[in-house]
Amino acid sequence: MASPLVFKPQRIRWVAGIAAVVTFVLFTALSFGLHGSTGDGYGHFERGDQSAMIGLGVLAALGILAFTRPRVRADADHVQVRNLIGNFDLPWSAVRAVRFDRNSAWAMLELHDEEIVPVHALQATDKDYAVQGVRALRALHSASIS
Repeated sequence: MASPLVFKPQRIRWVAGIAAVVTFVLFTALSFGLHGSTGDGYGHFERGDQSAMIGLGVLAALGILAFTRPRVRADADHVQVRNLIGNFDLPWSAVRAVRFDRNSAWAMLELHDEEIVPVHALQATDKDYAVQGVRALRALHSASIS
């Protein structure tokens, strides 16, 4: 049995990785500026405030890295789609077509019950990589229905 095809978005992984690092560094740098009076004369910044700012940087960076989560994995029997929010595990028999419409941000699976499942792993910004992924999914879909 052939190994399953796996596709992950390419460009967003770079962008999100860089943005996450920049965000964490920015929050950490800002935390070092939290010292002395709060400005109204009644409070002072403490070490806990600095730690909280760094913690917020970690949370923000993790939120940005969530955009690297999408993946599509397919074999002769079924297709698994993991999007930013939500997972789908579908047999090819439930899929009517693999679509990548003009001006669409990502590929889609059109199901027999008229539902559309977005495939965030194959994004228009990845150009040829996304086209190759859609062609591979279409080939698996065609082979499964014949």
